[in-house]
Amino acid sequence: MHYLFLVLAFLTGIAISIQAGVNSNLRLALNNPLMASLISFGTGFITLLIVHLTTSGAVPPMATLRSLSWWKWTGGVIGAVYVTTVILSVPRIGTANLVSLSVAGQLLAAVVLDHYGLLGFTQHPANVWRLLGIGLILAGVWLVVKN
Repeated sequence: MHYLFLVLAFLTGIAISIQAGVNSNLRLALNNPLMASLISFGTGFITLLIVHLTTSGAVPPMATLRSLSWWKWTGGVIGAVYVTTVILSVPRIGTANLVSLSVAGQLLAAVVLDHYGLLGFTQHPANVWRLLGIGLILAGVWLVVKN
């Protein structure tokens, strides 16, 4: 297994919790959740644009972009819904509740996607260990949210 990617995945989880707090505070400062989401995505877009232009800078041909299935364009929409939901939810339910519920939803969806090989993922059957893992995560979420 590639330990670097395991560490990066763990650090991403930490970053998501920090991002929730940063974006929630941005919303409070602006008193506008959609503007906070727009600024969050805007700064992310600018950052990615700079990194892209300073590394590869390659742009796919227009024919390639036109040939993409409609659903392959929805990642940004899903991200916008996620960030806006975080911004709206953190002040009401807290970061721990939001993150634990999000992780549970992510894990459940990931096991289903892997099991059926949906969206081009390599098929990994939902065996007893994965189902036990989901059960333990759900128990953990219940304990966190019960507070």
